[in-house]
Amino acid sequence: MIQKQPVITGKEKENTPRNQASRARPATGRNIWRETIPVPLSAGRQAKNIWHGDNSLKIIPLGGCEEVGRNMTCFEYGQDIVILDMGLQFPEEDMPGIDYVIPNVEYLKGKEKNIRAVIFSHGHLDHIGAAPILLNKLGNPQIIGRPLTLEMVKHRVEDIYHGASKKLKTLYVKDMQEKINLGAFTLSFFQVDHAIMDAMGVILETPSATVIHPGDWTIEKDPVGRKAINYSHLANLKRPTILMLESLGATNSKDPVTEEEMLNNLYSLITTAPGRVIITTFSSQIQRIRQILEFAAKTNKKVALDGFSMKLNIELATKLGYIKIPKGVIVTTDKIHSYPDNKVVVICTGGQGEEMAALSRIVAGNHRFIKIKKEDTVIFSSSVIPGNERTVQRVKDNLYRQSDNVYHSDIIDVHISGHSNIEGIKEMLKEIKPDYFIPVYANHYFLKEASKIAQGIGFRKDKIFVPDNGSIIKFSGVEASILKEKAPTSYVFVDGLGVGDVGEIVLRDRQMLAEDGMFVIVAVIDKRTGQVKGSPDIISRGFIYLRESKDLLSQTRKKVIEIVDKSAGHGGAVNWTYVKDEIRNKIGDFLATKTSRRPMILPVVIEV
Repeated sequence: MIQKQPVITGKEKENTPRNQASRARPATGRNIWRETIPVPLSAGRQAKNIWHGDNSLKIIPLGGCEEVGRNMTCFEYGQDIVILDMGLQFPEEDMPGIDYVIPNVEYLKGKEKNIRAVIFSHGHLDHIGAAPILLNKLGNPQIIGRPLTLEMVKHRVEDIYHGASKKLKTLYVKDMQEKINLGAFTLSFFQVDHAIMDAMGVILETPSATVIHPGDWTIEKDPVGRKAINYSHLANLKRPTILMLESLGATNSKDPVTEEEMLNNLYSLITTAPGRVIITTFSSQIQRIRQILEFAAKTNKKVALDGFSMKLNIELATKLGYIKIPKGVIVTTDKIHSYPDNKVVVICTGGQGEEMAALSRIVAGNHRFIKIKKEDTVIFSSSVIPGNERTVQRVKDNLYRQSDNVYHSDIIDVHISGHSNIEGIKEMLKEIKPDYFIPVYANHYFLKEASKIAQGIGFRKDKIFVPDNGSIIKFSGVEASILKEKAPTSYVFVDGLGVGDVGEIVLRDRQMLAEDGMFVIVAVIDKRTGQVKGSPDIISRGFIYLRESKDLLSQTRKKVIEIVDKSAGHGGAVNWTYVKDEIRNKIGDFLATKTSRRPMILPVVIEV
């Protein structure tokens, strides 16, 4: 509920403590903002405390500035902390067995009570995916976002911790003109274009500086059914202003495809398809799914949605009234055989090559109801997320073997990206005219290229900060700098139900197992003599095939007996840790000389 408050203007406003950062605290009980939303005391404090501590703004990216994903940024003023996004990063190829990676929140340890709110810019997993784990870890602070975004957060929390979504303290942004007081921060919003409904940019005003952060964004030219967005109004915010800009498009010099062009291509392919049409897109592309549903209804076609996340997102959007599904157009996948092939459209997940997604199961022949036919038309209405190139290419190769009609953005424009290009970055900088520029939310080289773009249009280099994860950027009115110290940002791996229990050592072991396998040596030792009884047992996994390596195994057994006899054969008290280390090191060297491979060696010594 929005509360109307008295408005102070002119000299009276200029003399308010919020406009005089040097004052110790504001006048108790006064509020100079036209529209505010009260925040529960659990999420904020009374105004009289907000200026205790350091009167400067600190910006700390805890993720998203050295990779694509894991987006999370902390804003700290005195004793108040506001967090933007809690995203996950999908595992890289050198992370075997890892489900995903989340931000490290060690910096916030002991400061949990200072967190006024967590804001979610939009509902993509690289911005909300870590929320269930991190919100719980940080004591469930207040969360703020647009309705669809917060509903997605709640469902993700419920999936991981059953019943926990009821404990969330949610504040839905239903009016983009709202202003919310969060201690020393005043939060407001602005509309952005991105590849998901309810994406929003945020403005954080503090006594030291005003931060503008669009989250993920693009500039759509001639959007269908809505007005083009202009950002020039953000140039009128209280100075100094800091623009934090997602920079994935910093190397993209291609002219953007308009939404109308993309839709015309998509509709043309659907109309002329000789058989079924299978379209894979992101489950969050609710607007595009709605457009396909409406076109299918006009052309008397049936649509089957496939993929858990896609069905869930459409259900949420329908409940919120964001889309209205034409009556009778949707059928279940088990019913598509009841209609002529040229009257069937399947919209599914799996455009990134995810192993268990719908398209991957269809291509592998594991889908219960859909098998690829030569006359099927398969359309990739999605871009490739950096890091997924190889898996996507593998899916495309397999599709080309099974279908004669495969289309993707390399050959026809059937997708528009949710990220802008070089010209878009220039346009944002020119319209907003910030005092400081911080490129974020991409790999380091993207951030450096965005910095070059800004300098190329006249932006001063000393007004640009290119952060690493953990960088602490401090603004104190007239001064700004990156501090020498950094916040901890080491990877926190999620594997099954384990969070952080897989560390660098465990991951290194997995990498070694993946590269050279494992070699287990079991030696039974006579306790009285310290000598090996019988022949040591050897178990090999991923190193050699035992039946075809008898000579090597025989030599290895002899080597083990020699090592044990030399280390423990004298009888009496024996340091078995030392014996195991000797087996591990010397057998490792021996196998390396024989095979040029060094497996993980696990010696097991049993005294009898």
